[in-house]
Amino acid sequence: MEFAQIINYLQFAAVLAIPVLLAITVHEAAHGWVANRLGDPTAQQLGRVTFNPIKHVDLVGTVVVPALTFVFLHGLLFGWAKPVPVTPHRLRQPRRDMALVALAGPAVNLLMALAWSLLIITAPMLALVSNGLATTLAHMSAAGVVVNLFLMALNLVPLLPLDGGRVMTGILPPRAAGWFYRAEPFGLVILLMLLMTGLLGSVLMPVVTGIVNLLPGSAMVNALFFH
Repeated sequence: MEFAQIINYLQFAAVLAIPVLLAITVHEAAHGWVANRLGDPTAQQLGRVTFNPIKHVDLVGTVVVPALTFVFLHGLLFGWAKPVPVTPHRLRQPRRDMALVALAGPAVNLLMALAWSLLIITAPMLALVSNGLATTLAHMSAAGVVVNLFLMALNLVPLLPLDGGRVMTGILPPRAAGWFYRAEPFGLVILLMLLMTGLLGSVLMPVVTGIVNLLPGSAMVNALFFH
């Protein structure tokens, strides 16, 4: 890899760092917050309903794997955080509530994508102070939109241990949910196979780009990430 290319990767990684940390942290905190509201205070008691990223970071899943996929898969980010602990039998209606807890993460990522998109259109105001600052904020906000939408779309894939798989477990008839749940040990392997073959990207990309085009600031997001 040429030196200039390394610098470009490092600059891109720096712009992504804050959006990625926020996306993961708020996603996990949302799971714990909703679980607490539905009767299970496990995550609250363990200090996981917090915006402190250290509480949610997994060294391998949040640092090592994303760094490797970013470098070797041409800028693609893939990873995971520490799962928020949920005790199903403490929930008021375990099957329904587990599905709601699972949906909380992707839902908050969608809201964060909207918030970042609004920052894109307000960033030019900072040009009165510094053009560099305005450009950096606009680029970081565009990255925030993309990161959150990819995290949302990825987690809605109906495959355990993803949030979409938890939702499926909650809405399937009990017997079918039992069979589906037993397939969880193979879920990560299937997910990695889909990732490496490009099938996962071909499914997620239309969802992400479709939502991007509905948001404010979509022109900049498309120019930076989807041109």
